[in-house]
Amino acid sequence: MAKITLYSKNNCMQCKMTKRYLTEHNVTFEEHNINEQPQYVDYLKERGFMAAPVVDVDGQQAFSGFRPDQLQTIAG
Repeated sequence: MAKITLYSKNNCMQCKMTKRYLTEHNVTFEEHNINEQPQYVDYLKERGFMAAPVVDVDGQQAFSGFRPDQLQTIAG
């Protein structure tokens, strides 16, 4: 299974919905909250992301926002 990293922030409804989707579909992921771990903000900006959540899956194009179509592909 590919490693999945979720970059989230506080008070973000799309972040909460993405986490809920992954959890309900038994998808294991590592979470980095950019409010608590600000070192990831520059990393995401360098990759062109300006909004959370960002879902990064090894071997695939990372995406941002609550994207059920993309999440379904991950959950299989």
